[in-house]
Amino acid sequence: MLLNLKELEEEIVSQYFEDDGNRPWIIGFSGGKDSTMLLQLVWNSVRQLPQELRKRELYVVCNNTLVENPKILNYTEEVLEKIEKAAFEQSMPVFVVKTTPKLEDSFWVNLIGKGYPAPNNAFRWCTERLKINPTTEFIKNKISEVGEAIILLGTRSEESANRARSMKKHEVDGQRLRKHVLPNAFVYAPIKDVLVTELWQYLNQVPSPWGANNKMLNALYRNANSGDCPLVIDDTTPSCGKSRFGCWVCTVVSKDKSMDALIQNGEEWMEPMAELRDMLVTYRNHPEWRQPTRRDGSDGPGPYFIHKRALILETLLMAQKEVNETEPEISLINYQELVAIQVTWYRDNHFNFSVADIYNKVYGTELTDRDFKDHLIFEKEILKESCTEHPEDYQLINELLKLQKAKTIMVKAKGLQNDLENRLDQFVKSQ
Repeated sequence: MLLNLKELEEEIVSQYFEDDGNRPWIIGFSGGKDSTMLLQLVWNSVRQLPQELRKRELYVVCNNTLVENPKILNYTEEVLEKIEKAAFEQSMPVFVVKTTPKLEDSFWVNLIGKGYPAPNNAFRWCTERLKINPTTEFIKNKISEVGEAIILLGTRSEESANRARSMKKHEVDGQRLRKHVLPNAFVYAPIKDVLVTELWQYLNQVPSPWGANNKMLNALYRNANSGDCPLVIDDTTPSCGKSRFGCWVCTVVSKDKSMDALIQNGEEWMEPMAELRDMLVTYRNHPEWRQPTRRDGSDGPGPYFIHKRALILETLLMAQKEVNETEPEISLINYQELVAIQVTWYRDNHFNFSVADIYNKVYGTELTDRDFKDHLIFEKEILKESCTEHPEDYQLINELLKLQKAKTIMVKAKGLQNDLENRLDQFVKSQ
């Protein structure tokens, strides 16, 4: 192996002991080759230390845009489960954190609900909403708790000249750390000088410390002829593009080579997804699809006409139905997004279009507008996010709200206080 593995692990250990471990390490993990090598190196370096010296906490942060390539998402989810289990068994200070965009920032709520045109290089509205914001929020919260944090990224100078210049620009003289755009945050890129040939040699020769199969990862790359999509934490980090793994709906590129390659290598169930993505690319700037004014009232190509948004939703649901014939566990759009789309249409006075009608047309169901008309959907998401560290509190509050709502609907407010007190008593006893 060309890579001086011992020297690299010694450097990581040296950095681990800096500042007495007071600043947590936040490790960006996408499940791809670069972030996998990064986490393996850090894990193996720290595992060499006596347990009492493993004081610095390591947060493995993985962002799910909710429109990830399902094949890659399933693989990554399995790996994250192995990481959590191995961390417990090996007494490693490793904690998995999964981030997702806020409901109002999700891809389909913006594109179908608000009518945002499919992203392109000039208007890449998706990167900030789907990638930067969710991860940045976690980092900011962690910094507010402890004062500073160090972000570990699997970026490599070899990948592009622009990335190399960006990494050089933010370096701190005489240190392996470089400044991050967030206050009190620094970036550490241990594998920035590693070549791709060295990277694959490492992954093929060094077993995964959490028991994953790196040969499966290698096979994914071969079948998709692709690269991984890095964890995006600021505008200096490139989003995906070309043939990288990432969002299956990515319209920044004219052709998704990775998804096309997967289809050619036996994943035919993805064909409806590829067709929908191609439709979004084809009609993104078509004058018959775009309103003549923007959402702020200024002149220029505006959001999609409401009937075109309805068409996209119908096509999306049809694609999901077809995909589910062979892959029943895959969801291209979730229920909360459908509700949020209907709420957004109502807010924009588009009362003539119904999510329920479109859903019934595709699935042959008999749902009503009431099934997609929850005006508290955004507030529930905020409540859920506020209770991330104590999900039992979210469950309790939800149950109390349901009790209150039931009494209100039945016009039987009498006894509500007793019901609430009894439920609170049950909760206290269960703790």
